[in-house]
Amino acid sequence: MSTDLSTAVWFKSSRSGPNQDCVEVAHLDGGMVAVRDSKDPTAAALIFAPGEWDAFTAGVKGNEFTRP
Repeated sequence: MSTDLSTAVWFKSSRSGPNQDCVEVAHLDGGMVAVRDSKDPTAAALIFAPGEWDAFTAGVKGNEFTRP
């Protein structure tokens, strides 16, 4: 299945500096969320269902993804 991202409105976290490489996020129809690499915006994006995105953001807030 392919998702048309041609009209997606991408944004970075407000915590990202202007010259930092990070991910960009776009909210899509149906509560879906797209994520792409800011260094390579033409590469494939990851598409998350609403529940998947909720679980991911809860993990980020809970520091589940910290480096050792």
